[in-house]
Amino acid sequence: QVQLVESGGGLVQPGGSLRLSCAASGSIFSINAMGWYRQAPGQEGALVAAITSGGSTNYAHSVKGRFTISRDNAKNTVYLQMNSLNPEDTAVYYCNADLYGSTWSRTYWGQGTQVTVSS
Repeated sequence: QVQLVESGGGLVQPGGSLRLSCAASGSIFSINAMGWYRQAPGQEGALVAAITSGGSTNYAHSVKGRFTISRDNAKNTVYLQMNSLNPEDTAVYYCNADLYGSTWSRTYWGQGTQVTVSS
C-alpha cells in the first residue's frame, strides 16, 4: 500500500522552530515533485513550499527566509524546517508527492499534521 506519512507537528511558542517530515512508502518506482501545503481554519489551502526531484525549490512569499524544504531521495522523504514561527503559521500542514509505480502515476497526500504557534 502506497502512502505518505507525516510527523513532527505540535505546539511551539512564537519565534520557535519545528521540523516536519513526510515519508513515502510502498511499491514506488520514483518520485517527482514533493511539497508542503497548509490550511488554516476558515481559509483555503495554500502551497507553502515545493521541491523537484532535482532539488529546485519554490516558496510562498510569507515563508521565504524562514522555512526550508529539503528531501532525501534515498529515504523517499521530504522535510520542512520551520524557523521564526509566528501565530499566522498555525495550520494543518499536508505533504504531497507525485509518485510513480511500474505501471501507474498519481499524486498522493499525507494525513496532515497540526502546527500551532502560540504563547
